[in-house]
Amino acid sequence: MEALARRASWRRRLIRFDRLLARRAAGRGRWGVFPHEFLAFGLKQASACLFGGLMVALLLASWRWYPAHAALARYDFLTLSALAIQGVLLATGLETREEARVIALFHVVGTAMELFKTAAGSWVYPGASVLHLGGVPLFTGFMYAAVGSYIARAWRLFDFRFSHHPPFAATVALAVAIYVNFFSHHFLPDVRVALFIALALLFGRTWVHYRIRRVHRRMPLLLGFVLVAAFIWLAENVGTFSHAWLYPAQRAGWHMVPPGKLGAWLLLMVISYVMVSAVHREARRRPGPPGPSRRH
Repeated sequence: MEALARRASWRRRLIRFDRLLARRAAGRGRWGVFPHEFLAFGLKQASACLFGGLMVALLLASWRWYPAHAALARYDFLTLSALAIQGVLLATGLETREEARVIALFHVVGTAMELFKTAAGSWVYPGASVLHLGGVPLFTGFMYAAVGSYIARAWRLFDFRFSHHPPFAATVALAVAIYVNFFSHHFLPDVRVALFIALALLFGRTWVHYRIRRVHRRMPLLLGFVLVAAFIWLAENVGTFSHAWLYPAQRAGWHMVPPGKLGAWLLLMVISYVMVSAVHREARRRPGPPGPSRRH
């Protein structure tokens, strides 16, 4: 109860501070409103990225400073740290139980793919660990879950609405096809191009309406997918640079992950989006806000 009271007190203070900034920004006209909204947008994005940002920071910090001969292996430290972060997000209400369940499912889906991909030699984990399945440290599932965590929190923080969203069943079929292809292309023809075409056909007309403060603005949902995939690709470069995992071509010396991997992350991000959308099915059916949204 005491923790809830403290959280409510901090929330009230933030709301009062935001209103104070809004009044001062409104007095300066358009040039005052823009920086205020830009600041609010950045803070919401930072909050949505909290889990993933902390995990990327831990990858770098543990690579630079974690003792090489510690009793607790680096990978196990990362796994326990991820569990602690997840627990704090739930305890503080920054993540709902429904969101946590979907993220846990994505953890399982990601780990299953990791087991297959490492066995196929797509990438390796060079360190030792106790908390692992096969050759896959358990912290890796949290890296996939970080994508789901970002989408779930951004959906709630920005009050997502949609125009021309495809039927849920169609998005599920696409997500299943994408997931199967991640396995089957090792034995059968890669249908990635067909999946990109299906993605464009399904979501090409879809707009996401997002609210920074009071006004809903909009952007093409496909553009949002691409932007998120680009940030995941950057995070992957941090992961390989910190030797958390390595592609075969990086074992002789690190270099950036090829930009071609952006396509794989785009498709994987769609799987995460569809899983999170299962929690927000009612919100997804809500139309975009009445009247014209501002286009960005």
